[in-house]
Amino acid sequence: MYTNPYMGFQPDKIMVLKGTTTVGVICSDGVILGTDRRATSGYYIAHKHVKKIFKIDDYVAATMAGVVAEAQKVLDRVRLEVQLYRYTMGRPMPIKSIATFASNLLFSSRLYPYVIQTIIAGVDSQGPDMYAIDWFGTLTREKYIATGSGSPIALGVLEDSLHEGMRVKEALPVVIRAISSAIKRDPGSGEGVDIVVVTKEGYKELTDEEIKRLLLK
Repeated sequence: MYTNPYMGFQPDKIMVLKGTTTVGVICSDGVILGTDRRATSGYYIAHKHVKKIFKIDDYVAATMAGVVAEAQKVLDRVRLEVQLYRYTMGRPMPIKSIATFASNLLFSSRLYPYVIQTIIAGVDSQGPDMYAIDWFGTLTREKYIATGSGSPIALGVLEDSLHEGMRVKEALPVVIRAISSAIKRDPGSGEGVDIVVVTKEGYKELTDEEIKRLLLK
């Protein structure tokens, strides 16, 4: 008799165990992605400086939350598809198409799901765009979003401080403050903040000095 190994699968419990804080924000002139740096295994701090922002191309990036190895595998596959599209079509792949490909990839594995949640964001010919995708492939377009165990705290800061039409320069201190607030209250998040900005000029990762200066604003 066949027994489904995923019988009793409870996504809400996996959400609790996803110790991280990842944030994405759409601005009028670009997108901002931010994460903490702590990697946990249950209540054990497995690593103190993990890069959770994945560069897919010069105009698009993604965050990683969930099982790190599975997230790396999925996003590596997405990056390969984006590079192949650019090579064969002679132009960048639209952000919506990238997110849809990732969604289809996760949906096709739903019986044995990759336990990840990702934010895919960037700037294409239509302007700044951002999508959130869960491990079953659910795809939603967002103006701002937070994922992981620290997301309730981060979302509170975002909802209180963001407003329509903000530029990257204005929103950066808000994103950094949102992640820093989550780090103070969520044991699954910690060890500092990583920030990436994508505009029509390209992909930029902020230095620790730039982040500290912006946090004081």
